[in-house]
Amino acid sequence: MFAQPRTPWQTRAAVSIACVTIAFRLEGCRSLKEKRQRLSGLRDRFGRNPQLAVFESESADVLDRAEWTFVAAASAASVVEQLLAGIERDVQEIVDAEVVRMVRERLV
Repeated sequence: MFAQPRTPWQTRAAVSIACVTIAFRLEGCRSLKEKRQRLSGLRDRFGRNPQLAVFESESADVLDRAEWTFVAAASAASVVEQLLAGIERDVQEIVDAEVVRMVRERLV
């Protein structure tokens, strides 16, 4: 007659997760140290936000290319959208590199 109470692992909170992957070209880059310096603003600016995961996802050992992925998670899809839009808007001002590709993907 009465429904049984749900245990914590049976109850799921709604969450929205999306990512943006950005590919860069670093013209004239001569060392991995220089590459890290030219892209360090990404982690400095966005890596402190607890709703974002920021990482170099490809081309880590290639001097003139880099690919970084930003994964955003929040309880509201609008918050995730704002976070990723801010990254896409600000990335050119933060790094000394040319953006050659930007791909956004909704995960959940």
